Amino acid sequence: MKNEIKNLIKDVLKNLDIETDLDFVVEFSEDLKNGHFYTNVAMVYAKKLASNPKELAEKIKEELEKKQNQEIQKIEVAGAGFINFFLDKEFYIKELRGIVSRGDNYGKNDLHKNKKILVEHSSPNLFKPFHVGHMMNNAIGESIKRLAEFSGADVTTISFPSDISLGVAKAIFVILEKSPDGNLLKPKIEILGDAYVDGTKRYEEDESIHARVKEIADNLYAEKKDTPEFRAFNVCKEFNIGYFEYLVAKLGSHFDGYIYESEAGVRGKEIVLENTPKVFTESEGAIVYIPEEEKKHINTAVFINSQGNPTYEAKDVGLLDMKFERYNPDLSVFITDHQQTSHFDVVLDACAKIDEDWKERVGKSVHRTHGRMSFKGQKMSSRLGGVPLAEDLLDVVLEDVREKSPDLDNEAKEKISISALKFTILKAMAGKNIDFDPAVSLSFEGDSGPYVQYSGVRALSVLNKVSQDIDFSKVETNNKDVSQLEVLLVRFPSVVENSIVAWSPHYIATYLLQVSQAFNSWYAQNKIIDENNPEMPYNILVTKSVAQVVKNGLYLLGIGLPEKM
Repeated sequence: MKNEIKNLIKDVLKNLDIETDLDFVVEFSEDLKNGHFYTNVAMVYAKKLASNPKELAEKIKEELEKKQNQEIQKIEVAGAGFINFFLDKEFYIKELRGIVSRGDNYGKNDLHKNKKILVEHSSPNLFKPFHVGHMMNNAIGESIKRLAEFSGADVTTISFPSDISLGVAKAIFVILEKSPDGNLLKPKIEILGDAYVDGTKRYEEDESIHARVKEIADNLYAEKKDTPEFRAFNVCKEFNIGYFEYLVAKLGSHFDGYIYESEAGVRGKEIVLENTPKVFTESEGAIVYIPEEEKKHINTAVFINSQGNPTYEAKDVGLLDMKFERYNPDLSVFITDHQQTSHFDVVLDACAKIDEDWKERVGKSVHRTHGRMSFKGQKMSSRLGGVPLAEDLLDVVLEDVREKSPDLDNEAKEKISISALKFTILKAMAGKNIDFDPAVSLSFEGDSGPYVQYSGVRALSVLNKVSQDIDFSKVETNNKDVSQLEVLLVRFPSVVENSIVAWSPHYIATYLLQVSQAFNSWYAQNKIIDENNPEMPYNILVTKSVAQVVKNGLYLLGIGLPEKM
């Protein structure tokens, strides 16, 4: 409808002999008193034409009314020259029928039809437990993957685990002290995490172990397989991947493949060396990238250190190459902590200098970021410590859900706890830090995932009480007023499109809160199931539309809808 109104306006401008060379907006009105859509076209063109914007708006309005579009009930000029459009009730009836008929497909579009999109997220260090930062990354990555699928794309999801590094060698050093032959029987994630921390501390405090740790790292990089360190490494790696897949499955996601940091490092080093001195520069035994002087936001960075080892920058060069070699995507979306923004500014700038193919790869790469999570309340902070593990955080939140809703089954409790966490993450704009407050995030009222879930469950519970079959394609209403709820419901496809264009799930989260608030207000004012009320079929149509929109929206956020709450 936005496009239809915009095209009508362009036709009117041509009729008024006005060249349509300036961009103007047609947007949703926040207040129904100002219509359902508004445009600033008169204000944009008045300056060019040296005319009064309100007078120009009146001329445009008169021409628009001659078009006699049946779905536009009324057009008004307001304020300094805004033009407001009020849509006919029949438009909303038709759209609500469409929600019900399209069902789980409602909101899908063809923005990326027949395109291949690669989404990379949740890339852990295999010798560190999966912590809350990984969980934030996973929530955003999984939502972006689902948005990509809704856009008609063929989507592949991968992870980029850190498997070999000096830090890993430090952990293996500690593990080999307890199992010298490298044959570990039953590794535990806590033991591996402790080995990583202990190894790092020992390395800092005891220079006598440096040579052995570096020998372990060299053997791992060289894949000397018939060694205790490589045997221990393989057991730990296999265990960690299993643990990682178990956790992300609990969060509702899976991966189609992996590119490991060790293999990306080898490839990245080759590429850097091949393009020195064309792109990279030798400096004091290392190889660095020096950006143009005018690019003040990009720093000089080391890609191969003085020991001849690839840095994280070189590893990400290798990763970019392997992504496009293996998957050949039309678009590659990757998610990291916002503190890595400057790192990727350097990497992508350097890659774009290699040749035109690499420049095209950089152009197809989209970087999305998330902030850090803090915890409100002494109870949460003391129970979880500094950087809590994802599994511990899930358990703490689940425990709170059990206390508040003891009668719910375990599946519902898990969906609610995951919803509380994911929604808190996803309602924040990209890169913003968030504060997890269980009192707010677990509330069935307010700006929370459980509140949206509760609204969806409420709608479903009403529908479960309907005893008659209703042909929604024929439902009508005598009430010609348009409610805020109806207006919001039909905006879902537009909100989905905005989220896809920006790769920002927070648009969906914000919208679902608005729908939930509007539905609960409408619910309080209407007796939906009333056999004596001729409006009952239409009220059920609205309720069914709410249930469908909430379900589809939560799905795009990676959140399930419980059967009851």
